[in-house]
Amino acid sequence: MSKKIQIAVAGFGLVGRRHAEVLRRAPDMTLAAIVEPSAEGQATAATLGVPVFASLEEMLQTSKPDGVLLATPTPLHLEQGLSCIAAGCPVLIEKPIAVTSEDARQLTEAADNAGVPMLVGHHRRHNGMVQAAKRALTEGAVGDIRAVQATCWFYKPDHYFEVAPWRTQKGAGPISVNLVHDVDLLRHFCGEVTSVQAIAVPSRRGFENEDLATAVLRFRSGAIATISVSDSIVAPWSWELTARENAAYPATSESCYLIGGSEGGMSLPDLRVWKHANAPDWWTPISSQVLTCKMDDPLAVQLAHFAAVIAGREKPLVSGWEGLRSLEVVEAVALSSATGREVSLTDEAGRKSAEFACA
Repeated sequence: MSKKIQIAVAGFGLVGRRHAEVLRRAPDMTLAAIVEPSAEGQATAATLGVPVFASLEEMLQTSKPDGVLLATPTPLHLEQGLSCIAAGCPVLIEKPIAVTSEDARQLTEAADNAGVPMLVGHHRRHNGMVQAAKRALTEGAVGDIRAVQATCWFYKPDHYFEVAPWRTQKGAGPISVNLVHDVDLLRHFCGEVTSVQAIAVPSRRGFENEDLATAVLRFRSGAIATISVSDSIVAPWSWELTARENAAYPATSESCYLIGGSEGGMSLPDLRVWKHANAPDWWTPISSQVLTCKMDDPLAVQLAHFAAVIAGREKPLVSGWEGLRSLEVVEAVALSSATGREVSLTDEAGRKSAEFACA
Protein backbone atom coordinates (compact mmCIF):
# COMPACT_ATOMS: atom_id res chain seq x y z
CA MET A 1 0.00 0.00 0.00
CA SER A 2 1.39 3.40 -0.99
CA LYS A 3 2.31 5.93 1.70
CA LYS A 4 -0.28 8.61 2.40
CA ILE A 5 0.61 12.18 1.47
CA GLN A 6 1.20 14.24 4.62
CA ILE A 7 -0.38 17.73 4.40
CA ALA A 8 -0.11 20.45 7.05
CA VAL A 9 -2.70 23.23 7.31
CA ALA A 10 -1.51 26.70 8.33
CA GLY A 11 -4.38 28.87 9.56
CA PHE A 12 -7.27 27.30 11.47
CA GLY A 13 -10.02 29.77 10.69
CA LEU A 14 -13.21 28.97 8.78
CA VAL A 15 -11.40 27.98 5.57
CA GLY A 16 -8.56 26.14 7.28
CA ARG A 17 -11.01 24.08 9.30
CA ARG A 18 -12.85 23.03 6.15
CA HIS A 19 -9.58 21.92 4.57
CA ALA A 20 -8.58 20.03 7.72
CA GLU A 21 -11.88 18.16 7.74
CA VAL A 22 -11.47 17.23 4.06
CA LEU A 23 -7.98 15.89 4.81
CA ARG A 24 -9.26 13.80 7.69
CA ARG A 25 -11.73 12.08 5.34
CA ALA A 26 -9.32 11.64 2.41
CA PRO A 27 -8.29 8.04 1.67
CA ASP A 28 -4.78 8.83 0.39
CA MET A 29 -3.88 11.95 2.43
CA THR A 30 -3.32 12.67 6.10
CA LEU A 31 -3.61 15.84 8.15
CA ALA A 32 -0.01 16.04 9.36
CA ALA A 33 -0.10 19.18 11.51
CA ILE A 34 -1.90 22.46 12.14
CA VAL A 35 -0.32 25.89 12.47
CA GLU A 36 -2.38 28.40 14.43
CA PRO A 37 -1.07 31.30 16.54
CA SER A 38 -4.22 32.00 18.60
CA ALA A 39 -4.77 30.17 21.87
CA GLU A 40 -8.44 29.57 21.05
CA GLY A 41 -7.59 28.12 17.65
CA GLN A 42 -4.87 25.93 19.13
CA ALA A 43 -7.29 24.52 21.69
CA THR A 44 -9.79 23.61 18.97
CA ALA A 45 -7.10 22.18 16.70
CA ALA A 46 -5.73 20.02 19.53
CA THR A 47 -9.00 18.05 19.57
CA LEU A 48 -8.09 16.63 16.14
CA GLY A 49 -5.20 14.63 17.58
CA VAL A 50 -2.44 16.06 15.39
CA PRO A 51 0.59 18.23 16.30
CA VAL A 52 -0.28 21.91 16.69
CA PHE A 53 2.31 24.65 16.21
CA ALA A 54 2.18 28.37 16.94
CA SER A 55 4.22 29.31 13.86
CA LEU A 56 4.95 27.96 10.40
CA GLU A 57 8.71 28.18 11.00
CA GLU A 58 8.42 25.99 14.11
CA MET A 59 6.41 23.41 12.20
CA LEU A 60 8.84 23.31 9.25
CA GLN A 61 11.81 22.91 11.59
CA THR A 62 10.15 20.21 13.67
CA SER A 63 8.19 18.11 11.21
CA LYS A 64 8.50 18.66 7.49
CA PRO A 65 5.30 17.48 5.75
CA ASP A 66 4.94 16.55 2.08
CA GLY A 67 3.00 19.76 1.48
CA VAL A 68 1.56 22.82 3.22
CA LEU A 69 -1.82 24.45 2.68
CA LEU A 70 -1.72 28.15 3.56
CA ALA A 71 -5.16 29.29 4.76
CA THR A 72 -3.74 32.26 6.63
CA PRO A 73 -4.64 35.97 6.13
CA THR A 74 -3.53 37.23 2.71
CA PRO A 75 -0.92 39.69 4.11
CA LEU A 76 1.01 36.67 5.46
CA HIS A 77 1.11 34.76 2.18
CA LEU A 78 4.35 36.27 0.85
CA GLU A 79 6.48 35.60 3.92
CA GLN A 80 4.97 32.19 4.65
CA GLY A 81 4.99 31.10 1.01
CA LEU A 82 8.69 31.99 0.76
CA SER A 83 9.35 30.00 3.94
CA CYS A 84 7.74 26.91 2.42
CA ILE A 85 9.68 27.36 -0.80
CA ALA A 86 12.97 27.81 1.08
CA ALA A 87 12.23 24.55 2.91
CA GLY A 88 11.57 22.80 -0.40
CA CYS A 89 7.99 22.11 0.65
CA PRO A 90 5.22 22.20 -2.00
CA VAL A 91 2.56 24.76 -1.09
CA LEU A 92 -1.10 25.40 -1.89
CA ILE A 93 -1.92 29.05 -1.15
CA GLU A 94 -5.50 30.12 -0.61
CA LYS A 95 -6.74 32.84 -2.94
CA PRO A 96 -5.86 35.55 -3.50
CA ILE A 97 -2.24 34.50 -3.87
CA ALA A 98 -0.98 37.74 -2.26
CA VAL A 99 -1.93 41.31 -1.44
CA THR A 100 -0.31 42.75 -4.58
CA SER A 101 0.77 41.41 -7.94
CA GLU A 102 4.35 42.40 -7.07
CA ASP A 103 4.25 40.07 -4.07
CA ALA A 104 2.62 37.37 -6.20
CA ARG A 105 5.34 37.66 -8.83
CA GLN A 106 8.06 37.39 -6.16
CA LEU A 107 6.42 34.23 -4.82
CA THR A 108 5.92 32.67 -8.24
CA GLU A 109 9.44 33.37 -9.44
CA ALA A 110 10.91 32.03 -6.20
CA ALA A 111 8.93 28.78 -6.58
CA ASP A 112 10.00 28.41 -10.21
CA ASN A 113 13.66 29.09 -9.42
CA ALA A 114 13.62 26.57 -6.57
CA GLY A 115 11.67 23.96 -8.53
CA VAL A 116 9.06 23.78 -5.76
CA PRO A 117 5.42 23.22 -6.80
CA MET A 118 3.14 26.12 -5.83
CA LEU A 119 -0.60 26.11 -6.42
CA VAL A 120 -3.26 28.76 -5.78
CA GLY A 121 -6.55 27.75 -4.18
CA HIS A 122 -9.03 28.91 -6.80
CA HIS A 123 -11.12 25.87 -5.94
CA ARG A 124 -13.98 26.76 -8.29
CA ARG A 125 -11.92 25.45 -11.20
CA HIS A 126 -12.15 22.03 -9.53
CA ASN A 127 -15.96 22.16 -9.37
CA GLY A 128 -17.60 19.54 -11.60
CA MET A 129 -19.95 22.17 -13.06
CA VAL A 130 -17.03 24.36 -14.05
CA GLN A 131 -15.15 21.43 -15.54
CA ALA A 132 -18.20 20.40 -17.58
CA ALA A 133 -18.72 23.97 -18.78
CA LYS A 134 -15.06 24.39 -19.70
CA ARG A 135 -15.06 21.13 -21.64
CA ALA A 136 -18.24 22.08 -23.53
CA LEU A 137 -16.97 25.57 -24.33
CA THR A 138 -13.65 24.18 -25.57
CA GLU A 139 -15.53 21.74 -27.80
CA GLY A 140 -17.52 24.60 -29.34
CA ALA A 141 -20.89 24.14 -27.62
CA VAL A 142 -21.72 27.84 -28.07
CA GLY A 143 -19.37 28.62 -30.96
CA ASP A 144 -17.06 31.57 -30.38
CA ILE A 145 -17.60 33.23 -26.98
CA ARG A 146 -18.69 36.80 -27.71
CA ALA A 147 -19.87 38.10 -24.34
CA VAL A 148 -20.31 37.14 -20.68
CA GLN A 149 -22.53 38.67 -18.01
CA ALA A 150 -21.43 37.78 -14.48
CA THR A 151 -23.28 38.81 -11.33
CA CYS A 152 -21.83 38.67 -7.83
CA TRP A 153 -24.50 40.26 -5.60
CA PHE A 154 -25.16 39.38 -1.96
CA TYR A 155 -25.78 41.13 1.34
CA LYS A 156 -23.20 40.80 4.10
CA PRO A 157 -24.88 41.56 7.46
CA ASP A 158 -23.57 44.25 9.78
CA HIS A 159 -22.08 41.76 12.24
CA TYR A 160 -19.80 40.46 9.47
CA PHE A 161 -18.02 43.82 9.65
CA GLU A 162 -18.37 44.33 13.41
CA VAL A 163 -16.38 41.20 14.26
CA ALA A 164 -13.57 42.23 11.89
CA PRO A 165 -13.37 46.03 11.55
CA TRP A 166 -10.58 45.76 8.95
CA ARG A 167 -13.31 44.71 6.50
CA THR A 168 -14.60 48.30 6.55
CA GLN A 169 -11.28 49.85 5.57
CA LYS A 170 -10.01 51.03 2.21
CA GLY A 171 -8.84 48.13 0.07
CA ALA A 172 -11.05 45.58 1.84
CA GLY A 173 -14.21 46.05 -0.24
CA PRO A 174 -15.80 43.49 -2.55
CA ILE A 175 -13.38 44.31 -5.41
CA SER A 176 -10.40 42.90 -3.55
CA VAL A 177 -12.19 40.41 -1.27
CA ASN A 178 -14.72 38.79 -3.61
CA LEU A 179 -14.10 39.69 -7.24
CA VAL A 180 -10.91 37.63 -7.64
CA HIS A 181 -12.96 34.40 -7.56
CA ASP A 182 -15.16 35.42 -10.47
CA VAL A 183 -12.34 37.03 -12.44
CA ASP A 184 -10.40 33.78 -12.25
CA LEU A 185 -13.34 31.81 -13.67
CA LEU A 186 -13.85 34.31 -16.48
CA ARG A 187 -10.17 33.96 -17.40
CA HIS A 188 -10.57 30.19 -17.24
CA PHE A 189 -13.43 30.32 -19.72
CA CYS A 190 -12.41 33.20 -21.99
CA GLY A 191 -8.61 33.52 -21.82
CA GLU A 192 -6.43 36.50 -21.01
CA VAL A 193 -7.80 39.98 -20.28
CA THR A 194 -6.28 42.82 -22.29
CA SER A 195 -8.06 45.85 -20.79
CA VAL A 196 -10.42 46.88 -18.01
CA GLN A 197 -12.86 49.78 -17.59
CA ALA A 198 -14.56 49.99 -14.19
CA ILE A 199 -16.63 52.18 -11.88
CA ALA A 200 -17.14 51.83 -8.11
CA VAL A 201 -19.62 53.36 -5.67
CA PRO A 202 -18.72 54.37 -2.08
CA SER A 203 -20.19 52.29 0.73
CA ARG A 204 -23.70 53.30 1.78
CA ARG A 205 -22.89 52.13 5.31
CA GLY A 206 -20.21 54.79 5.62
CA PHE A 207 -17.22 52.46 5.34
CA GLU A 208 -13.96 53.58 3.76
CA ASN A 209 -14.27 51.12 0.87
CA GLU A 210 -16.73 50.59 -1.97
CA ASP A 211 -19.81 48.39 -1.73
CA LEU A 212 -20.63 48.19 -5.45
CA ALA A 213 -18.51 47.98 -8.58
CA THR A 214 -19.02 47.11 -12.23
CA ALA A 215 -16.28 46.36 -14.75
CA VAL A 216 -16.04 45.69 -18.47
CA LEU A 217 -13.27 43.22 -19.33
CA ARG A 218 -11.92 42.91 -22.86
CA PHE A 219 -10.27 39.60 -23.71
CA ARG A 220 -7.53 38.84 -26.22
CA SER A 221 -10.03 36.60 -28.05
CA GLY A 222 -12.27 39.61 -28.73
CA ALA A 223 -14.88 38.61 -26.15
CA ILE A 224 -16.23 41.17 -23.68
CA ALA A 225 -17.42 40.47 -20.14
CA THR A 226 -19.50 42.65 -17.86
CA ILE A 227 -19.11 41.81 -14.20
CA SER A 228 -20.90 43.43 -11.25
CA VAL A 229 -20.06 42.86 -7.59
CA SER A 230 -21.69 44.13 -4.40
CA ASP A 231 -21.81 43.07 -0.76
CA SER A 232 -24.82 45.31 -0.05
CA ILE A 233 -27.43 44.08 -2.54
CA VAL A 234 -30.13 41.57 -1.61
CA ALA A 235 -30.24 39.08 -4.49
CA PRO A 236 -29.96 35.36 -5.31
CA TRP A 237 -27.45 35.90 -8.15
CA SER A 238 -24.00 35.00 -6.87
CA TRP A 239 -21.83 31.91 -7.14
CA GLU A 240 -22.16 31.32 -3.40
CA LEU A 241 -25.98 31.16 -3.55
CA THR A 242 -26.23 29.20 -6.79
CA ALA A 243 -23.35 26.69 -6.95
CA ARG A 244 -24.19 24.68 -3.79
CA GLU A 245 -20.48 24.39 -2.96
CA ASN A 246 -20.82 25.39 0.67
CA ALA A 247 -23.76 24.42 2.86
CA ALA A 248 -23.31 27.65 4.84
CA TYR A 249 -25.03 29.51 1.98
CA PRO A 250 -28.74 28.83 1.31
CA ALA A 251 -29.04 27.48 -2.23
CA THR A 252 -31.21 28.96 -4.97
CA SER A 253 -32.05 27.63 -8.42
CA GLU A 254 -30.82 30.79 -10.18
CA SER A 255 -27.75 31.28 -12.36
CA CYS A 256 -25.14 34.01 -12.02
CA TYR A 257 -23.20 33.67 -15.30
CA LEU A 258 -24.58 34.06 -18.83
CA ILE A 259 -22.17 33.14 -21.64
CA GLY A 260 -23.18 34.23 -25.14
CA GLY A 261 -21.65 32.66 -28.24
CA SER A 262 -21.96 32.80 -32.01
CA GLU A 263 -23.88 29.52 -32.10
CA GLY A 264 -25.46 29.21 -28.66
CA GLY A 265 -25.65 30.41 -25.09
CA MET A 266 -24.85 28.88 -21.71
CA SER A 267 -25.93 29.71 -18.18
CA LEU A 268 -24.08 28.73 -15.02
CA PRO A 269 -24.13 27.03 -12.69
CA ASP A 270 -27.28 25.33 -14.00
CA LEU A 271 -25.32 24.20 -17.13
CA ARG A 272 -28.07 24.98 -19.63
CA VAL A 273 -26.96 25.28 -23.25
CA TRP A 274 -29.40 27.15 -25.53
CA LYS A 275 -29.52 26.77 -29.32
CA HIS A 276 -31.90 27.37 -32.19
CA ALA A 277 -33.25 24.26 -33.91
CA ASN A 278 -31.26 24.45 -37.14
CA ALA A 279 -29.17 27.60 -37.50
CA PRO A 280 -28.92 30.79 -35.40
CA ASP A 281 -32.10 32.72 -36.18
CA TRP A 282 -34.19 34.66 -33.68
CA TRP A 283 -37.36 33.86 -35.65
CA THR A 284 -36.93 30.12 -35.10
CA PRO A 285 -37.58 28.14 -31.89
CA ILE A 286 -34.82 28.02 -29.29
CA SER A 287 -34.47 25.29 -26.68
CA SER A 288 -32.01 24.11 -24.08
CA GLN A 289 -30.37 20.98 -22.81
CA VAL A 290 -28.70 20.54 -19.45
CA LEU A 291 -25.16 19.20 -19.32
CA THR A 292 -24.28 16.50 -16.81
CA CYS A 293 -21.41 16.79 -14.35
CA LYS A 294 -19.83 15.33 -11.25
CA MET A 295 -20.87 16.89 -7.95
CA ASP A 296 -17.84 16.09 -5.78
CA ASP A 297 -16.71 18.60 -3.15
CA PRO A 298 -14.35 20.93 -5.06
CA LEU A 299 -12.16 21.36 -1.97
CA ALA A 300 -11.66 17.59 -1.85
CA VAL A 301 -10.93 17.48 -5.59
CA GLN A 302 -8.45 20.34 -5.22
CA LEU A 303 -6.60 18.62 -2.37
CA ALA A 304 -6.46 15.34 -4.29
CA HIS A 305 -4.96 17.29 -7.18
CA PHE A 306 -2.42 18.87 -4.80
CA ALA A 307 -1.40 15.38 -3.67
CA ALA A 308 -1.06 14.28 -7.30
CA VAL A 309 1.16 17.30 -8.04
CA ILE A 310 3.33 16.49 -5.01
CA ALA A 311 3.65 12.91 -6.26
CA GLY A 312 4.60 14.13 -9.73
CA ARG A 313 1.54 12.64 -11.44
CA GLU A 314 -0.09 15.94 -12.47
CA LYS A 315 0.84 19.53 -13.27
CA PRO A 316 -0.82 22.39 -11.34
CA LEU A 317 -4.23 23.35 -12.69
CA VAL A 318 -3.96 26.76 -11.03
CA SER A 319 -0.28 27.68 -10.89
CA GLY A 320 1.24 30.72 -9.26
CA TRP A 321 1.20 32.44 -12.64
CA GLU A 322 -2.53 31.85 -12.95
CA GLY A 323 -3.12 33.32 -9.50
CA LEU A 324 -0.90 36.28 -10.39
CA ARG A 325 -2.77 37.06 -13.60
CA SER A 326 -6.16 36.96 -11.92
CA LEU A 327 -4.85 39.29 -9.23
CA GLU A 328 -3.53 41.67 -11.88
CA VAL A 329 -7.01 41.95 -13.38
CA VAL A 330 -8.49 42.74 -9.95
CA GLU A 331 -5.82 45.41 -9.44
CA ALA A 332 -6.73 46.87 -12.82
CA VAL A 333 -10.41 46.99 -11.80
CA ALA A 334 -9.48 48.86 -8.61
CA LEU A 335 -7.21 51.27 -10.50
CA SER A 336 -9.73 51.96 -13.25
CA SER A 337 -12.54 52.58 -10.75
CA ALA A 338 -10.30 54.99 -8.81
CA THR A 339 -9.11 56.97 -11.84
CA GLY A 340 -12.02 56.66 -14.26
CA ARG A 341 -9.62 55.55 -16.98
CA GLU A 342 -9.28 52.36 -18.98
CA VAL A 343 -6.40 50.18 -17.81
CA SER A 344 -4.49 47.97 -20.21
CA LEU A 345 -2.87 44.65 -19.30
CA THR A 346 -0.16 43.40 -21.66
CA ASP A 347 0.75 39.80 -22.29
CA GLU A 348 3.70 37.89 -20.80
CA ALA A 349 6.13 39.36 -23.34
CA GLY A 350 5.75 42.77 -21.74
CA ARG A 351 3.31 42.48 -18.84
CA LYS A 352 2.53 45.53 -16.79
CA SER A 353 -0.16 45.14 -14.18
CA ALA A 354 -1.52 48.67 -14.41
CA GLU A 355 -0.59 50.54 -17.55
CA PHE A 356 -2.95 53.32 -18.63
CA ALA A 357 -4.41 52.63 -22.05
CA CYS A 358 -3.69 55.29 -24.62
CA ALA A 359 -7.08 56.17 -26.02
